[in-house]
Amino acid sequence: MKRIGLLTSGGDCQALNAAMRGVVKGLYENIEDLEVYGFLNGYKGLIYCDYRRLDSRDFSGILTKGGTILGSSRVPFKTIHVPDEKGLDKVAAMKQTYNRLTLDCLVILGGNGTQKTANLLREEGLNILHLPKTIDNDIYGTDITFGFQSAINIATDAIDCIHTTAASHNRVFIVEVMGHKVGWLTLYAGIAGGADIILLPEIPYDTDKVIDAINKRSQAGKGFTILAVAEGAISKEDAALSKKEYKKRVANRMFPSVSYEIADQIMKASGQEVRVTVPGHTQRGGSPCPADRVLCTRLGSAAAKAIIDEDYGYMIGMVNGNTKRVPLKDVAGKLKVVEPDCQMIKEAKRTGISFGI
Repeated sequence: MKRIGLLTSGGDCQALNAAMRGVVKGLYENIEDLEVYGFLNGYKGLIYCDYRRLDSRDFSGILTKGGTILGSSRVPFKTIHVPDEKGLDKVAAMKQTYNRLTLDCLVILGGNGTQKTANLLREEGLNILHLPKTIDNDIYGTDITFGFQSAINIATDAIDCIHTTAASHNRVFIVEVMGHKVGWLTLYAGIAGGADIILLPEIPYDTDKVIDAINKRSQAGKGFTILAVAEGAISKEDAALSKKEYKKRVANRMFPSVSYEIADQIMKASGQEVRVTVPGHTQRGGSPCPADRVLCTRLGSAAAKAIIDEDYGYMIGMVNGNTKRVPLKDVAGKLKVVEPDCQMIKEAKRTGISFGI
């Protein structure tokens, strides 16, 4: 008898169901006696013993279904040791639920914060496997996270759609792409969508250089300019501030986001009309793209093999095109960022894309 638990934590994405399906199908095809428990709404389900027993039928027909059949929530790692409003010790409660169900393994699907809690539970003696989920692609130790490629498709489609209206009206358009700390999604979607300027959190921009790039296009007879701007893009001036000073600056910002601030600066400096488009949470919605379906099936199957082998304490990642068991202790808490001098940035610059520097 094998008893496994599943939970999805943090922000949702398109391929969570596909990944869970990969795990469970990989187990049902190779283990005769299996019990699967799904914890509802992320770590909250594990903390408050809120779960339901699942069987193979629950995982039928969900390969193409977005969101998560288990629901999700955010239980920040920084508050995991803080008792709840009734004084409940969250870590002790999670361990109690795990032991009460006599689980052999808990498979946790989520991003960076989720991973840190997964590693904490590993340190507490639980058998843990983590599957790397985030549209930001910022989890260290894996070449790619599931959800990323689906989000690229949506963000790119938004930029594609902007092209026609931007060209028709000779305007500057800013498309704000998700990504507070890292710019992988903005970088890929910006290049794929033919953006002229790409602004990332890792490369503080010079407003004057952004405006120069727009004017250069205008002088060359190109009537429109498209900017792909990460929601966490930051100017050189703001990057020079302390963390406390920057938080205060953002709190007092008179614009909804950095994109609107940049738009105002461009209009004042160049006199050109500027419009801002924010695809927002559409980037996390809809069905997973074919590439994510394949990725999740592979990651799920690899997780199932680790369970069959009784080999725990790993993130199941993709490294050089192959699934790999990456020790959680080596990657938890680390962020995979876009390096300003990486090959992809250099290649994008060579084609004329400006990064505002």
